[in-house]
Amino acid sequence: MLADILIALVALLHVYFLVLEMFLWDKPFGRRTFGLTAEFATASKTLAANQGLYNGFLAAGLLWGLILGPTGSSVKVFFLACVVVAGIYGAMTVNRKIFFVQAVPALAAFAALYLL
Repeated sequence: MLADILIALVALLHVYFLVLEMFLWDKPFGRRTFGLTAEFATASKTLAANQGLYNGFLAAGLLWGLILGPTGSSVKVFFLACVVVAGIYGAMTVNRKIFFVQAVPALAAFAALYLL
């Protein structure tokens, strides 16, 4: 039960990332969130939307695993692993904070899946 709650939270985080990157990137809230200038936000809007779409796919995969219930364990593991890899890569290439915002919640969900 705890693992499913944590997985749902990770999925909701990725829906939030989707909204930020696809729809709010060049808006004041999105620019403040990511520390962007208006010029950079405008120039990179399409790239951010693409990145947001990928976050949506991660959320969809996690939700799919939850909908499958006990038979969705392998789906949950696969998409949590994708989130962890994305979080590590983002931390190494963009900002270390990404590790804590993206990878740590997924690692907590992994721990709940296997330790509880």
